[in-house]
Amino acid sequence: MAENKTRPNKASVLDFLNAVEHKARRKDALALYELFNNIMWEPAVMWGTSIVGYGQYHYKYASGREGDFPLTGFSPRKQNLSIYIMPGFKQHEYLMQQLGKHKTGASCLYINKLADVDLSILKQLIEESVKYMREKYH
Repeated sequence: MAENKTRPNKASVLDFLNAVEHKARRKDALALYELFNNIMWEPAVMWGTSIVGYGQYHYKYASGREGDFPLTGFSPRKQNLSIYIMPGFKQHEYLMQQLGKHKTGASCLYINKLADVDLSILKQLIEESVKYMREKYH
């Protein structure tokens, strides 16, 4: 079975964020970095080449595939800011309705710019998802 390519490494989170090409995206990424640092007690760690992750959990699927991934984190992609809400969004529907302009994948929250969302709701969403992950995986 292939190993997960997205693993924690020693690359500098701030060097990565400061190298984001698009000026507005870089500013938002640095603001997310501050927001996450105020929520999480674990330090930010680069996962792969483009994910700023916080904490870690171990997953194992029925298929036998297993690995590790951050409890939460984000990535300043070219198209948007991707924020990792690992348990998904079903149990957070009441927050999602208040968040502002966004899109979602299975466990990814996609935001064009931070100005599009209510940061206090985003903070609450991150806190609740991390609490859930800590209870489920620790």
